[in-house]
Amino acid sequence: MPGAERDAVSQHSAFNIQHSLYPIVDATVCAARGIDPVDLARAVIGAGARLLQVRAKDLPDADFLALLDRAVRISRPQGARVVVNDRADLALMAGADGVHVGQEDLSVEQVRSVVGGSSIVGVSTHDRAQIDAALGGDASYVAVGPVFATATKETGYEPRGLDLVRYAAGRGKPIVAIGGITLERVPDVLAAGAWGLAVITDLLRTGDPEGRARDYLRACAA
Repeated sequence: MPGAERDAVSQHSAFNIQHSLYPIVDATVCAARGIDPVDLARAVIGAGARLLQVRAKDLPDADFLALLDRAVRISRPQGARVVVNDRADLALMAGADGVHVGQEDLSVEQVRSVVGGSSIVGVSTHDRAQIDAALGGDASYVAVGPVFATATKETGYEPRGLDLVRYAAGRGKPIVAIGGITLERVPDVLAAGAWGLAVITDLLRTGDPEGRARDYLRACAA
């Protein structure tokens, strides 16, 4: 890991390990499979994940806040950190550790004005221009994707492949690869320079998300 990237990673304890699984607990995906998102959060934290994102595009605000409250409560004793997709206001109310925004959401600077300068704030990018802007800004990490084809979330972008991960990596911020990540693809994605692997549906593939998360963490450690 280049020195500049190592320094950026060390600024926040969530990024203090070389590579890591970054589970995304998506309430819509969980509902379609009859899974309680809190149970999924508990499973991946139990497996050893220390940074997870909670996403709930379809939930009313009160239900989303209740979900976040529960996720934060179970994360704290394990030293895990919870990032909230899009909603800086709910992240602040729930005492979450950060926020993840897309290109059409609040800017990183606007989010920090709500949740504070020490919070984790990540941003999604889909092309080189967006990556350049994100790397030059105040994001804690930069998500790149969709790396591979995915049906979980409609981004409006075709699969980008690993070349875009390589373009972003080693330039001062942790890079999270997202989109179509599977356990079999872990070595190639990490070799391209990703710090983290954002995974949604593949954690549910075997019906044992805790075991699947452990498999990912072992692959990251290897």
